Amino acid sequence: MSTTTAIFGSYVLAERQGEPEMLRDQWLLIEGNRIVALQDRRPQADRVLDEPGRLVLPGLLNLHNHCCAEAFSRSRTEDLPMASGDDLLRVLGPISGTGSELLKSLSRPQRLDIARLGVLQLLKGGTTTVMEPFRNWFPEMFDAAAEMGIRFYGAPYLFSKDPAGNEIGASCLEAWDELFETWHQAADGRIRVVMSPHGSDTCDRDLLLAATRRAREVETQITLHLAQSEGEVATVSNREGGKTPIEFLDSLGMLGPDLLAAHCILASDDDLRTMAATGSTIVNCPRTYARAGVTAAFSRFREHGVRTLVGTDGYNMDLISELGAAALISKCRDGRADVATSRDLIAAVTREAANAVSRPDLGRIAIGATADLTVLSLESPFLRPLQDPVKAVVALGCRADVDIVMVDGEIVVQHGDYTRSNETEIVERGTAALDMIMNSAPFQSILPAH
Repeated sequence: MSTTTAIFGSYVLAERQGEPEMLRDQWLLIEGNRIVALQDRRPQADRVLDEPGRLVLPGLLNLHNHCCAEAFSRSRTEDLPMASGDDLLRVLGPISGTGSELLKSLSRPQRLDIARLGVLQLLKGGTTTVMEPFRNWFPEMFDAAAEMGIRFYGAPYLFSKDPAGNEIGASCLEAWDELFETWHQAADGRIRVVMSPHGSDTCDRDLLLAATRRAREVETQITLHLAQSEGEVATVSNREGGKTPIEFLDSLGMLGPDLLAAHCILASDDDLRTMAATGSTIVNCPRTYARAGVTAAFSRFREHGVRTLVGTDGYNMDLISELGAAALISKCRDGRADVATSRDLIAAVTREAANAVSRPDLGRIAIGATADLTVLSLESPFLRPLQDPVKAVVALGCRADVDIVMVDGEIVVQHGDYTRSNETEIVERGTAALDMIMNSAPFQSILPAH
């Protein structure tokens, strides 16, 4: 018989008749991995979590993140003379490239330690589901996700050529197929494998067509970086007869409801109208670009009718404060306070994100939904006095407010602490493995001067 769990919420963001509705003083009853009741009286349950001042949200979906690439860059890429996305990529490229090559040279246990640290950061930041693009020689990301309890959409990269210019597109597809056969629907369905051609410039026409065909054969999503740099725009224009990256993908038939494109900061208005017309999704990662003085505004994509989500891109895996950044950057860009509203932003990491991966059982609190929950404490003095919990969380909240994270009916974070294994050991081992890379002479030699 399934274990039952009852969780009390002073506020519960539930779904009623297909629309979100904030309810007061409600009990959720979870049986196994499903929500089976939502009521105002305390139910009988094997486990009862009854603490006041909690906001119960649907589990947060972070659909563009890189656990490792940005681990090499945090606190190294701020306050530099940058003024464009290309400046940012010129700084990040050598760091992430060298870091990745050194990561590849580590032992499997060391790579697993680094992967565990990244997943821990996501879970403690309130993320229940992540879409994670990474190099296909780093399958330890799948191992860490399965072991640690997160819902994981793994996206092993495809490239047409390696850094030396050798053709590797076919071998990348073969590697993707092997990972798909091994990991898709693993861990009781928590693990999925999605197609991830790296970008419109790093993958040629033939590889993009083959990747799209394969993804649609097996009915999985496609994710890639798109319109993220002037270099990408120029490469595609020169190669494809003046097309923009989005026009190029449209000509290949890639755009559609199964496509999630990260960034799109250089998309034209016409490009965005095309994205909207095809039902494609943009994942906005505003803080990644803000450190380079570049505006990546959630509101711009939304005003063109594009389904727009929010991801962390690995830079700061605090999805809650990323929402606050998305709000402020959009309001400053538009000169208006009524864009990128708190409710729109919460929807972007719950029901809208779940819809983007065709999971109507996720991203909502309703009878029969899968029990993925993010529970925040509203007891912080920084959230007082409390008027509107959704506005408070988006404008003032952060990962420190995360109290409980439930994935597939299991509590993996409680009172802010990871429950499945020793959190301190994960941090120490992951840090030690990263330090081996970052203290090495090859890595130190490519660091930008501050």
